[in-house]
Amino acid sequence: MIQTVNVFLHQKNEKIFVGTLAYKNRKIYFEYDKMFMSQNINLSPYMLPLKSGLQVCEDRVFDGLFGAFADSLPDGWGKLLLDRHLMTKGINYHDITPLDRLCYVGGYGIGALTYEPIHEHFAIEKEQIILDDLATSSQQILQGASSEFLDTLLALGGSSAGARPKVMVQINEKDEIIHGNLALVDGFEHYMVKFTNVNDHKEMGKIEYIYSLLAKDAGIYIPPTKLLQTKANSYFAIKRFDRIQDERVHIHSAAGVTHSDFRVPSLDYDDLLALSFHLTKDAQEVQKMFRLAVFNLLTHNRDDHGKNFSFLLNSKNNWKLSPAYDLTFSSGPGGEHSTAYLGEGKNPTLAHLEKLAFKHSIKEYKNIIGEVQEALLKFQDYAKEFELSKTFTNTLLKQFKNQT
Repeated sequence: MIQTVNVFLHQKNEKIFVGTLAYKNRKIYFEYDKMFMSQNINLSPYMLPLKSGLQVCEDRVFDGLFGAFADSLPDGWGKLLLDRHLMTKGINYHDITPLDRLCYVGGYGIGALTYEPIHEHFAIEKEQIILDDLATSSQQILQGASSEFLDTLLALGGSSAGARPKVMVQINEKDEIIHGNLALVDGFEHYMVKFTNVNDHKEMGKIEYIYSLLAKDAGIYIPPTKLLQTKANSYFAIKRFDRIQDERVHIHSAAGVTHSDFRVPSLDYDDLLALSFHLTKDAQEVQKMFRLAVFNLLTHNRDDHGKNFSFLLNSKNNWKLSPAYDLTFSSGPGGEHSTAYLGEGKNPTLAHLEKLAFKHSIKEYKNIIGEVQEALLKFQDYAKEFELSKTFTNTLLKQFKNQT
């Protein structure tokens, strides 16, 4: 069991020592390095402010870890992979601490933070990646079977969050796919590719791709996306926005910023709009969050929990709302939105959106709602173009109409 971990920030192609985490008596402490403090980079303004001396995490939302570092840890799929890997080595994953997990993430996590000492280096293969093989293996792991690709999947996606299996890769214009943790190869870009979960509809890849197109049509900034099709399957791929070429970008989820438990409904769009203004000091960023709230309501995306909204710290140390991600048809916990609309999670309406807009002084709300509604009219065309089944097409159309 590791007792101390050194934290580093990668910014402007520099590796900057941030400070040290320590574990003692089931509590986690952190202290900023004095040199880092002089640079006035505030990585987590509310829960881990830039100040001298020891700071202790007093809550257990992330098992006693500060949200800034918890955002580096995998949950769902990535956590399952690491737990299975530890079992193969005879290690009881219940016995390791969040600091141990950070050291397994090491330098391969999302965002710009890395951790040392690194517990284990995973082999990085240079051959092209066959998605169908990894998708089959991921299903075996989800169903409890062992897999010869366990360590490969861990190296490719062990730092990822969310329940659905995914891999971090590089993709070129020919849709050739190689390992994501290699130094960026000329002609390739960093992408994340998703596989289906055991309970997912087999067409979820197509659905998420169509949602990405609808979001772009609705004026929502979403990174470039691809639909990677093989003879057997379709896979959704999205360009990583925590990487600019090989340079890392610091990312902080809304859950991590506020220490909100993303596993249960705990946030409201009222909170997210207020947070967007307070953190970014920019009314345009508030509008972006509102447009996302409109899209999620009208498209029945109810898995809108606190880890599915994030903020990025740019090179001038200003916060901006991240590009949108994880936009897809979902029913949410108990059929409700994970993030409520002024307290309403089950049946939010346009009236709730209007009240949110008034409360947060969004004068353009009618135009925003209209633009999202107009974009959704393209759904049937996209469904036909990408050969979405009629059954699923009609199911989504019914849900869209129920929201308008």
